Amino acid sequence: MHVLSGGAAAAVVKGIQAEFEQATGSRIDGTFSAVGMMRDKLVSGAPCDVVILTKPLIEQLIASGHVVAGSARSLGLVKTGVAVRSGTPHPRVQTRAELHAAMSAAKGIYFPDPDKATAGIHFMNVLKALGLDESLRSKFRIFPNGATAMGAMALSNESSLIGCTQITEINYTQGVDLVAVLPAEFELNTNYTLGICTHTQNLQQAQLLADLLSGPASEAVRRQGGFEF
Repeated sequence: MHVLSGGAAAAVVKGIQAEFEQATGSRIDGTFSAVGMMRDKLVSGAPCDVVILTKPLIEQLIASGHVVAGSARSLGLVKTGVAVRSGTPHPRVQTRAELHAAMSAAKGIYFPDPDKATAGIHFMNVLKALGLDESLRSKFRIFPNGATAMGAMALSNESSLIGCTQITEINYTQGVDLVAVLPAEFELNTNYTLGICTHTQNLQQAQLLADLLSGPASEAVRRQGGFEF
């Protein structure tokens, strides 16, 4: 089974992988990165049985015929948050002024692709709203997706680092801590939704995989990561 997924849902797929593979004898081949990149891979013809993106992107793929109509299922809502490396001080980021100060004080700012990743696009707009998108550009540490951004921040030897991405990618990454979600005026709730691809070679297995990903089998790992449903 080929899965193309936004990075926020990577741990969900991995969490049910053993159960699916034991039940079917089929292997899950998952690719996880920015949702825009995953959408582009599907549209360009990459093998895919189940795709997990934002709800609007799944709706677009249903309209274009790449995803089976009626197959969409929500995994839950994911907020966007601020992170620091584990063991380092947690700055206050509950207000616009506090977020501005925390970003300005950082020596490195880690976040996902501002063109293809949901959280990256949103965070760049937050930086623009704060008037920091140009003045702090030399501090930007940009990665293809939030998981790689958080992984790199965890391993960095730099001090005074801060990051922003989906809270699932923060919670699932060892070595980083979730400080808080973005202030209310900058809040982003993303509905991660799966769809079964029209070109799947095994519809029955794709449906089973969809059941596991969106049902009770994955509920604990979704809640642990920060999905709300």
